[in-house]
Amino acid sequence: MGTNGSTMLKPLRQGLPPLDPAAVSDAASCALPARYEAVREARRFTRATLDQWDVGDRFDDICLVVSELVTNALRHAVPADQGQGHGCEPHTPAVRLHLMRWTERLVCAVRDPSHETPVPRDSDDFSAESGRGLFLVDSFADSWGWHPLAGTLDGKVVWALFRLRPVR
Repeated sequence: MGTNGSTMLKPLRQGLPPLDPAAVSDAASCALPARYEAVREARRFTRATLDQWDVGDRFDDICLVVSELVTNALRHAVPADQGQGHGCEPHTPAVRLHLMRWTERLVCAVRDPSHETPVPRDSDDFSAESGRGLFLVDSFADSWGWHPLAGTLDGKVVWALFRLRPVR
């Protein structure tokens, strides 16, 4: 079900403390179709994965951020010909969600086909229906960023990092 974890970690090394791909405690990945129902699928996948990993203290924050990252990818990064109702071919998913856990950190990474820079919108109207996604990601994650993909992977990955309580 997944892609090579070290491939997805390369963009995360920039500006963060070292994340050794070999030290990943757990990793999970799922392909998501180019439909807004994919946000519900991503939440369901994230909840099931986090339940298995026993990540209780950040559970709600992580699920909210995953929803926002996937929604942004579907809304702003998926080409119109893969948009609502058209789906995508199984071997070329429009969006892929990756969850990776270390002892005291968890990273949510959403890969999409766009090369456009994700930009938070400045808005004084927090009741506006759109434009809040990256503001929420910034508010609930400990850090976030993005990086263009290279090699055989096309597009970019937008990631959010969460610090976890040490297991005692």
